[in-house]
Amino acid sequence: MKNVLKIQILFFGILLFAPPVFSQETEEAPTDDLGNVSDAFQEHFFEALKQKGIENYELAYQALQKAEKAAKKDPQQEAVVHFEMAKNLTQLKRYEEAETRFQSVLQTTGERIDVLEALYDLYYQQKNYPVAIPIVEKLVKKDDDYKEDLANLYHRTKQYDKALVLLDELDETWGDSVYRDSLRKQIYTITGNSEGAITNLESKIEKNPKNEQDYLNLIYLYSQENNSEKAFEIAKELLNNKPNSKKVHLALYKFYLDEGTVEKAITSMKIVFKASEIETPEKYKVLSDFLGFISEKPQFEKELESLIPLLSETGSSTFYEQLGNYFIQKNEKARALQFFEKGSEVAPDNFNLVKHTILLQIDSGKAQEAVQLSEESLTIFPAQALLYLLNGVANNQLNNSQKAIESLEMGIDFLLDDPKMEKDFYEQLSKAYSQEGDQKKASLYSNKANTINLSN
Repeated sequence: MKNVLKIQILFFGILLFAPPVFSQETEEAPTDDLGNVSDAFQEHFFEALKQKGIENYELAYQALQKAEKAAKKDPQQEAVVHFEMAKNLTQLKRYEEAETRFQSVLQTTGERIDVLEALYDLYYQQKNYPVAIPIVEKLVKKDDDYKEDLANLYHRTKQYDKALVLLDELDETWGDSVYRDSLRKQIYTITGNSEGAITNLESKIEKNPKNEQDYLNLIYLYSQENNSEKAFEIAKELLNNKPNSKKVHLALYKFYLDEGTVEKAITSMKIVFKASEIETPEKYKVLSDFLGFISEKPQFEKELESLIPLLSETGSSTFYEQLGNYFIQKNEKARALQFFEKGSEVAPDNFNLVKHTILLQIDSGKAQEAVQLSEESLTIFPAQALLYLLNGVANNQLNNSQKAIESLEMGIDFLLDDPKMEKDFYEQLSKAYSQEGDQKKASLYSNKANTINLSN
């Protein structure tokens, strides 16, 4: 029996403390023997794991206390127990006790990456960033992925120079990143040292004129300084040095629009929308800018037609939503509805988009489509009172009074404190019962609607 238990506990020891594959050769090899394990230890330890699995962290901790006694001062068994204790204490927000346990494990096992990771998570939850930094600096030596975390911690502790150095290093190693670029821009904004940042970037470009991100960061800084002429000059310099650059067009399209060379702007936008290396949110901004441009200069609206097929290829509902909102503002409801409906097909779980689509379908006399979409959407949002209301409205338009009543009576149970919607429910129920020829209930709901005062 003890041999079986010994194997089981050995498994947990290896699981929790085995060195990762990237450990240095000098790291001590894992032990093959955790010693004999008593029945009591096994019983309490596995009970703790069970309770933790169902998020009963207090009961898990109590079981671990019993396992600790059963370990009888065996250092390896205690280390396993203390590690589990620390994780449960973290969940219980008993941070000081958790930290003590983690430190105890580190003293026994050395700087194990799993323990360091858990300790880092503890400090991060507490927003104790200065104390987290030495932990992450150790993790970086074991796993480069933590460099981004370290840059973030340097930023949070106002060590901006260190953060910028690390961000540049990461860009050179891993390539560009929207997150890192955003973090860098935050630092530039916070420090207000645009002149120093510009000088630094110009020096870097001079040494390495092929680094695309340095140009992009410099364009951003000049734009923040309202020096669009210089920013445009840097963008053209980047295009000259890297003719195949896609990201430069994130800047060029805007400069081309500003100078009135719309054909060049359209060409740049097409490159942006086709580029897989450009993140979707950046593409949203490009479309938004262009929609704002043609709102002021509608003579260029025809140019939008050449962009729409490219937007469709992205498979993103947000583009359809942007286009739909643009045409709503122009009071071109039929055109807007085309884009809303396409967006709802792409993203049926986008409640805001679905809601506006159904409302516009009802307003446009497409009641059957509104019924179908609202029914499909209720399978995703079964507690959204508005969808039941819209389904009832659409069914009333089709004279499907029984279906309208069923939907409305079900939906009103999900209604929270919303007098306006409550009034709408009662008015639609009155209409449905009137269609049914039940004037008594029609009057009942009509009176309920009339008693709701919306003046406040």
